[in-house]
Amino acid sequence: MTTTFPDISISTERLVLRPFDEDDVPALAEMMNDEQVMAWTDVPQPFTEDGARTWITEHAPGERTGGRGLDLAVTEFLTQRLVGVIQLTRTNWHVRSTELLYVIAPWARGEGYASEAALATARWLFRDQKFERIELRTAADNTASQQVAQKTGCISEGVLRNACIARTRTEEGWAEIRTDFIVWSLLPEDLEGVSEELADSDGFTSYSNWN
Repeated sequence: MTTTFPDISISTERLVLRPFDEDDVPALAEMMNDEQVMAWTDVPQPFTEDGARTWITEHAPGERTGGRGLDLAVTEFLTQRLVGVIQLTRTNWHVRSTELLYVIAPWARGEGYASEAALATARWLFRDQKFERIELRTAADNTASQQVAQKTGCISEGVLRNACIARTRTEEGWAEIRTDFIVWSLLPEDLEGVSEELADSDGFTSYSNWN
């Protein structure tokens, strides 16, 4: 039984989801230092170019070859610029389930890229990889990320109370705050009727594997 994801690219009308390469280092570092990304993820701050390079050359390949997940750069088809990240993690090959996470760069928000990339990844997982369940977790106050989950057909399953750590800016700097996780699931049948044309909503799920 296959227990690793292939080294692939996924294309949509506007996007190409592909493996990261070292040319992505500057844009990835800039994206991860954005204030909204800082607020809703636990990406180390500041996120340096050295950190981005280590993540691209060591962590991301190790996650794929170790069977734990997959990390894809979300790029515009026409410009080839980096506009986001899709990550699959906590993959269970026996159950055929995985957790989907996403970040959209500040220079690409409002274009519907998060929904488009997440939907394309879900279709690939269900059709080509024969997965049976995708899970998303969004912070309770992260309404943009919740809109992405809804637009891709996800069903809200419940709340993990006090299970998420977000960050907020104070006079002294950034401080951690505890909040709830909303758990969403997506099954193959949930994609039926999901429109190819998605609303302009972009969000952030909470990354936990950036070390």
